[in-house]
Amino acid sequence: MLRFALTLALGIATVTLAGSTFTAKAEDKKTEAKKFEGTLTCTKCALSETKACGHALIVKEGGKDVKYYLVDKGGKEAYHKSCCTADVKATVTGKPGEKDGKHIIEDPKVEVKK
Repeated sequence: MLRFALTLALGIATVTLAGSTFTAKAEDKKTEAKKFEGTLTCTKCALSETKACGHALIVKEGGKDVKYYLVDKGGKEAYHKSCCTADVKATVTGKPGEKDGKHIIEDPKVEVKK
């Protein structure tokens, strides 16, 4: 009976240790914030891609234009007025990712260039 209890305790400890190691590796893979420079535009008014105002940053990468969609409050953002009717140069710092096959920037911090 004692052997069974020790074996069970060792098995639980092994599973717990393996689970915590996996969690640590998953956290290491989280993307770090990155700085992007490009043209900030409205996804409704300029690009005609959405029904409500939103934001996209068009960045030159490898000689091609790449659209990064900002995960933000859309038309309610303070910087929206500057880019709704006309594209503006901007620097965006945030976590790059991908959703539904599109490039996104989560937690964007936008600095519009004057």
